[in-house]
Amino acid sequence: MHTRESAKLYNLCFLGLGNVNRRLVRLLHERSEALREKYGIEWRVTGVASRRLGWIAAPEGLDPRLLSEPGFSKSDSIPQTSPAPENVRQWLRAAQADVLFEATSLNAKDGQPAIDHIRAALQTGAHAITANKGIIVYGYEELRALAVEKQRRFLYEATVMDGVPLFGMFRDNLPLVQLKGFRGILNSTTNVILTGMEEGLSFENSLKRAQELGVAETDASDDIDGWDAAVKVAALTRVLMEVPIRLEEIEREGIRKLSGEQVRQARAAGRPFKLVCRVSKTGSIVKAQVRPEQVPLSDPMAHVAGTSSVVHFETDIFPGLAITENNPGLEATAYGMLSDLVRAVGR
Repeated sequence: MHTRESAKLYNLCFLGLGNVNRRLVRLLHERSEALREKYGIEWRVTGVASRRLGWIAAPEGLDPRLLSEPGFSKSDSIPQTSPAPENVRQWLRAAQADVLFEATSLNAKDGQPAIDHIRAALQTGAHAITANKGIIVYGYEELRALAVEKQRRFLYEATVMDGVPLFGMFRDNLPLVQLKGFRGILNSTTNVILTGMEEGLSFENSLKRAQELGVAETDASDDIDGWDAAVKVAALTRVLMEVPIRLEEIEREGIRKLSGEQVRQARAAGRPFKLVCRVSKTGSIVKAQVRPEQVPLSDPMAHVAGTSSVVHFETDIFPGLAITENNPGLEATAYGMLSDLVRAVGR
């Protein structure tokens, strides 16, 4: 057990102050005692940045209770450094960052500017933790090498299946296991839409309901057209199989062409549609795809509904190793980032 005197104080910076990072601040506050006593971690928030807020740096600390509220603004903050930072590097230095939590929006085309954010954090001496899967697809190898060079941690557990420890499971608990392939349902938005269509809604009305529930974005094209799932496939393949696959190498088809009648008929026939991700490796050849498939009811994937996800790994030691996540909330993604903090600095 660690006492307050023996715990180490870390300056935390949050890039992006949307739902995930706000929930993370609240989770940190709720678990403060356990972080200190079990892992020797004391913390304070010294930097917050977003398009709306700009670059806020306050080395003396910001009130985490204010940060976790949706209406947080500059007027609520402790007076920040002067002059105000104008870019990510100035901000990290002004905030004296020890750890960066990066949770900006996905850019499926090139992973920017999130890659630059992580690079800047590592180069200025901070550990870098992200929920942005585009970083893994376009910058993983470079940033992993940079983290080793700078003796800092670059961690990304929240990028696929929220806080489920997919990457950590292989890295920490399955040494020398060779991954031969995997299949699964990795996009919750399409799952919700398909479930609504099975219940009698049209594609358009099911999408509208998903948007009203907050599951789908106003522009849900990345989900509907399979980009989000393809990015997750690429991230898992690059990290777990050590194959630098590109997005254009993944066969991709979304659910946009499916009609409500098709989806209901498939369910009635006992072979419901799911947006299925598949990757297989034979020798040095890797094949990857994302597309709608009719899945027999004998397959556990057929019963994954709502915002749930599942992934089934095939390895040389374990022929089948499946992980299912049932209807996660924002807490799950925030927890993935919290667990990475413990991995990075816990004692």
